[in-house]
Amino acid sequence: MSIREIPLIIGGEKVISKSDTWLDVLNPATQDVVAKVPMATMDEVEAAVANAKEAFKTWRNVSLTKRMRIMLKFQQLLEENTVEIAKLITEEHGKTLPDAEGEVGRALEAVENACSITRLQLGEIANNAATGVDVYTLNKPLGVGVGITAFNFPVMLPAFMFPAAIACGNTFILKPSEQDPSASLFMVELALKAGVPAGVVNVVHGGPDVVNRLCEHDDVKAVSFIGSTNVGTHVYNHASKHGKRAQCMMGAKNHMVIMPDANKDRAINDLLGSAFGAAGQRCMANPVTILVGEARTWLPEIAERAKKMIVDVGTNRAADLGPVVSPQAKQRIINILNTGVEQGANLLVDGRDCVVPGYEKGNFVGPTMFSGVTTDMDIYTQEIFGPALCVLEVDTLAEAIEIINSNPNGNGTSIFTSSGYVARTFENNIDVGQVGINVPIPVPVAYFSFTGSRASKLGDLGPNGKQVTQFWTQTKTVTARWFEPDHQDGDTVHTTISLK
Repeated sequence: MSIREIPLIIGGEKVISKSDTWLDVLNPATQDVVAKVPMATMDEVEAAVANAKEAFKTWRNVSLTKRMRIMLKFQQLLEENTVEIAKLITEEHGKTLPDAEGEVGRALEAVENACSITRLQLGEIANNAATGVDVYTLNKPLGVGVGITAFNFPVMLPAFMFPAAIACGNTFILKPSEQDPSASLFMVELALKAGVPAGVVNVVHGGPDVVNRLCEHDDVKAVSFIGSTNVGTHVYNHASKHGKRAQCMMGAKNHMVIMPDANKDRAINDLLGSAFGAAGQRCMANPVTILVGEARTWLPEIAERAKKMIVDVGTNRAADLGPVVSPQAKQRIINILNTGVEQGANLLVDGRDCVVPGYEKGNFVGPTMFSGVTTDMDIYTQEIFGPALCVLEVDTLAEAIEIINSNPNGNGTSIFTSSGYVARTFENNIDVGQVGINVPIPVPVAYFSFTGSRASKLGDLGPNGKQVTQFWTQTKTVTARWFEPDHQDGDTVHTTISLK
């Protein structure tokens, strides 16, 4: 069987790279090679930037209405191809088909937000700011934008970037993860099919050399990144050093607080789903839970229900979680889990030796759960990014809040309670960008902005919502005063304006 070669997209065309370096794209459940992805040459990167720069000359002047209609068509195509996209995600990433379909749904929300560009890109006006003087703002596109995405959401993360960027009149270069690029590429192909002109969205693949070149290129104006903290910090610093506008959404260590008055069944269900779903490979997962007061007595039931979760290939719709993305990821996860045992945590559920019959080569790690965790243990301080749950126990809500606020990350947190007073106290005192109340993964709907904070975010504007339009535009302020034309020698100035 021939292995497909993942192309680049430059100037609206699929291009087979001339690179000498191609990486295998593996099915994480079987280790079978399903595709090969190139590390683009510098000439190919230059060609992508040049095409985007040239396309910007005309795309920037396309009407808001036409851009909106293209986004509406793109939304339709994305929805119609949900099943096919989900299959690509499952094949290369490993997450279950229902989870993959849910990711496409989240991507649809972001595209639908971009469909609102006719309102999101409006400026402001002060009529008669001074006598006869009007002051108004225009939200103008920046130019060429770049998006660099992690493996864990190969469709949702690009959707957080290029639809809004191009709807604002920019052109774009996407650098998806080389671990699961097919779904990202297919998504861009649908955008082109929807009517996005050649050169407006381009795709290049590659590693650090490609990322660095994009971040420093004179013709690139803005860089958006979602992924790990180490890479994100480098991207932000490198892009900022070269004068680019940058936003980087990075790592996390999210906490769920469970109060004794919470709905027990729902709280445990949501805890297990948020901790172990997608094999824990979400920046908004809940790898830490804090049981408050009498909720500590629920610990044995939480562990027993975790043991019953189904680990299988992602094509099994009954599975709760599939494999992690790579053998390297599996080994890193197990190494960190081993430190939990070595440092004295109580191992309540052990998924380190998980094997799925018939898929012995798969990168499977089962649900793993520790109690007796302290905040100086590696399993707490490091982002495991796998199906692991650390349980802390405290007497009061105040203690829980202090633990969360002392953690350097601020991506998301949640509380489960039946008390409005407790929920409001938590909401007002917690120093985290996104808060869930009886919601385990508090990623807001896409017409609100993604607002992670502290060490989880670099840059002051996040994806989605109104902030995404602010990030992808620059404000031009006009102060205007008009006088009646002078009429000399009987001449009258006539001006005709075409509204076509």
